[in-house]
Amino acid sequence: MGSPGRLEEKGRSVRIIGVGTSNAGASAWSRYRMLVAEHRQERLLLRGVLACGIGVVVAGFSVWWAGPGTAMAAFAAFTVYERTRPSPATSWRQGAVAERRTGRSLARLDPSGFKVLHDRALPGAPATNLDHLVIGITGVYAIASRRWRWGLRLRSEGRRLWVGNKPAGDLAGAATRAARTVAEVLSLELDHEVPVTPMVSVHGAKVPRSGLRHGGVLFVAARPLPDVLSARPVVFTSAQVATVTAAAEQMLPPMLETLFRK
Repeated sequence: MGSPGRLEEKGRSVRIIGVGTSNAGASAWSRYRMLVAEHRQERLLLRGVLACGIGVVVAGFSVWWAGPGTAMAAFAAFTVYERTRPSPATSWRQGAVAERRTGRSLARLDPSGFKVLHDRALPGAPATNLDHLVIGITGVYAIASRRWRWGLRLRSEGRRLWVGNKPAGDLAGAATRAARTVAEVLSLELDHEVPVTPMVSVHGAKVPRSGLRHGGVLFVAARPLPDVLSARPVVFTSAQVATVTAAAEQMLPPMLETLFRK
């Protein structure tokens, strides 16, 4: 196997590829919409009945015209609560929003030196997707988007990653496994070693602008992420970037296509 700086073309025609056909957060948003659609009419009916009941009670203890206004306000409050309360649907929606924000940030990368693919299926893990894959002159990066409550601080202590006063789970392990899978797939397809760096794009929680390293994974706030990627040493030529991107397009299909085939 050759070094990263000696990737060969393997006789394939090189084509420049930009953003993947699957948008950032596409599969997460699709799952959110599916969950929201379940029993939608029943939930709307329940909110309507509760809101009308509150309106009737208010009208009975006050002037009659206070009832309709209170009912509408109660219906709106129930709707907001349903969208924000902890639930699988809320988790999928927040995840999709985080991925979309990371996608907008990565769009600032110079397209002449970086190609970005979003929401890619990982071989051997049908229920798992890679949020973002950046292939550029400074290397290949498997990036996950994660969102936490605003204002909390992300810190590394020993073998644990903490967000505020709570452990953040094995995010470093998951990011490392995803990067390893991508590296194996690309290396096998290109017949050359293709190192892939695991990263996490952080939303909400505070991290140093240069990032926080934990378990071999770099956690970086979404906004400065393009600057961090661009500032790393150059290891690939533009032709090599195109070759790796073509292999990634072929071996890592959009997650939505995988879901629809099931």
